[in-house]
Amino acid sequence: MADMRNPTDVYGRKTFFVTPDTSLLPESYLQDYLAHGYEAYVISDTHSCSLRKKIDLIVSMFPDSILFFHIDYDSEHIEWPHFIKDLQRLHGDHIIIGVLYNKRLNEQEARELEQYYLIEAGIQGGCIALEFQRARNFALIDKVMFANQSCGRRKTVRALCDNLSELTFDLKKPGRMSRGTVRYKAKLHDISLGHFSCMFSSMPYDIPIYEKVKDIMMLVNGIRLRADAVLVMKREMQTGILFIFMFTKSDGAPGLDPDSADRLGNKIYQMVTSCTKALLQDVFSKAGIEERSESFYL
Repeated sequence: MADMRNPTDVYGRKTFFVTPDTSLLPESYLQDYLAHGYEAYVISDTHSCSLRKKIDLIVSMFPDSILFFHIDYDSEHIEWPHFIKDLQRLHGDHIIIGVLYNKRLNEQEARELEQYYLIEAGIQGGCIALEFQRARNFALIDKVMFANQSCGRRKTVRALCDNLSELTFDLKKPGRMSRGTVRYKAKLHDISLGHFSCMFSSMPYDIPIYEKVKDIMMLVNGIRLRADAVLVMKREMQTGILFIFMFTKSDGAPGLDPDSADRLGNKIYQMVTSCTKALLQDVFSKAGIEERSESFYL
């Protein structure tokens, strides 16, 4: 198998939830965590390759990652206490390991779990008891992700737009005596739930910083969106001037209105995670072929 430890097209700290109890931590939470800056994935025990091999590949490919293991998952080939302790000893500070478990009614059992994983095994990501009411678990995990700096160096998740992504809007012609409007057209460069950047196809009239622009029509990787925004920065680039806008709601507050935020959030999640998901699917599939081939000759 090719060495995939440093894929050039996948960046940023990632969090992996290994075999989580989806009744307590549904996969739909991942999109909401992305809005907080946390790029997270679920790793299930499917038959593409063994779960142990999946974990080995993730640690090799993403050495700055965070892995949360749900130890109440009954794995046929992994004993969680020994496996997690050995993984922590082997990789030390190169990865962060956390443990999730279903809340225990027996407090002594919960204390013994924490004693083993936090003290004896020496994990750094915490030992978290999931509540029976899953709505509480979103905030619980969100705090743990924040404490473990799951966002890495980035403050927000920005998604790079494809070549067809663009925007148009109309502004009043500059000058007191001018009448009519000018149509501006630009190529989108990247986008988040708070900001977007673009380059105009032709040099626009001098748009003042903090100029509010209404009714921007946007095409973002195949979805259409209408939004208001304020120009907050201009940055000189080798290819031209990059204009950076901040989204504003209809009432003037920063951000997008709820419906637009939901639609764009869905799209950004797809844009950000698709490359990593495809990479994982590919290496897991190849690893599974190798495992089956090895077992055939044993």
